[in-house]
Amino acid sequence: MIIKQDKNEARLKRKLRIKDKLNGTAEVPRMCVYRSTAHIYVQLIDDIGGKTLASSSCIAKGINVKGKNKTTAAELVGKDVAAKAKKAGIKKVVFDRNGYIYTGRVKSLADGAREGGLQF
Repeated sequence: MIIKQDKNEARLKRKLRIKDKLNGTAEVPRMCVYRSTAHIYVQLIDDIGGKTLASSSCIAKGINVKGKNKTTAAELVGKDVAAKAKKAGIKKVVFDRNGYIYTGRVKSLADGAREGGLQF
């Protein structure tokens, strides 16, 4: 008998597999991505101090995504979080894709963050 996993179960398995390998500090925080069906969210997290240093999403104030598709909106969110990181003095991050496959909106967000000046 073959047991089929749904997409979310497979993502959670991938997330648990890489959870212990990624760790953020105040100098090099973890850039954690969450992707829902309609929106995308990103946080820069200091795991040692247990604090969120910067965050952004496609529903945050100052980001105009009306009339744009979700991939373009993700790129704008990446550029916004890179600008907030630069303001906080952060240049390097550890990219935590949270178990999501590195295509589409996740890749677009990462490319936008790189264009904004973040290194990972």
